Amino acid sequence: MEHYDVIVLGLGSMGGAAANTLAERGAKVLGLETFEPGHDQGAAHGGTRIIRQSYFESPEYVPLLQRAYEGWRKLEAESGREIMELCGGIYIGDPDDITFRGSKEASELHDLPHEILDADEIRRRFPTMNPADDAVAVYEANAGYVRPEETTMANAEVAAKKGATLRFHEPVTHWQATPNGGVEVVTTQGAYGADRLVITPGPWAPQVLPELRLPLSIDRMIFYWFSPEFSDAVPYERYSDAQHPVYIEETHGNQQIYGFPMTDGPAGGLKLGFFRKGSPTTANTIDRNVYDHEIAEMRERALQLFPYLTGPVVQAKTCLYSVTPDEHFVIGAHPLHEQIQIACGFSGHGFKFVPVVGQILADLALDGRSAMLPPTLFDPTRAVLQGA
Repeated sequence: MEHYDVIVLGLGSMGGAAANTLAERGAKVLGLETFEPGHDQGAAHGGTRIIRQSYFESPEYVPLLQRAYEGWRKLEAESGREIMELCGGIYIGDPDDITFRGSKEASELHDLPHEILDADEIRRRFPTMNPADDAVAVYEANAGYVRPEETTMANAEVAAKKGATLRFHEPVTHWQATPNGGVEVVTTQGAYGADRLVITPGPWAPQVLPELRLPLSIDRMIFYWFSPEFSDAVPYERYSDAQHPVYIEETHGNQQIYGFPMTDGPAGGLKLGFFRKGSPTTANTIDRNVYDHEIAEMRERALQLFPYLTGPVVQAKTCLYSVTPDEHFVIGAHPLHEQIQIACGFSGHGFKFVPVVGQILADLALDGRSAMLPPTLFDPTRAVLQGA
């Protein structure tokens, strides 16, 4: 049985970043993955993911985001791929709603450059939008999007160049801690040993980590691309990433939506989706079809902000969210095996942290600790994950 310093189980977004960082730090690394790089079976596909630092979920995330931005630029430089685009971000809502209030608080606490816009100013600067008259927004120039498929392929390429052994299309059938404090991982093609194991299972966490009984909700989510009706007053250019920000909006309790500029030309559609409107599923049983009533519901909601989004739907795709009860991540040592590190439950907002999560997992695997890891926010043993 070939022996490694660290085995990484799952080479999606987080696992690929971990393998990259581990290889850079000189570890003998084996990465194992069921699918191909950049696949569309989990949560790391769909062309774009929002990145932002005015983080309404919790100000505790902001230092991690600042570190992640450095990591995105490094990955671009090392891979030669175009991954990150800063087109600005706008977060619209009621003055006391978490979308606006939380973004404003995070910006102020961490001295992030930002602007406060009222509804008239939103309409003037972004004529694609028509928010409620009493809506307000935080505008953050240092926001935009990253490309998930490019990210996973870039991490795989760079990790391999740094010496990592990566095996795709090789599903893991079993893993176990060994009596000597190491691990053994069995796949459809062989068995491997290591001193340490990093498990990044994405929406397969309930199957890969059944002993932990993590209270994860695996949700089927949909994102949509609608065609606007262009006009002389609001031409395509106003929707392009040269003039249009990423956006999050929830006003008067109308269900939070998020989305992107038109990143793929006039025929590509404007991408958006509901942030928290999923249906329970599993990674193996998800219904990949998108139905007419779902498209109609999304269009009705989208028109509340985008009055010209009346053209045909270009496409619609499903993805999977792995959601914890408190919507914070799970990162840290396996509660039963200190030689195993786990990262899962990214709750639909984790992709922007890919580079820094890779660094944290490498720290944990090689050093047993990471100065970047918040003390309790992502703790796998926190009360909300134990049913308390």
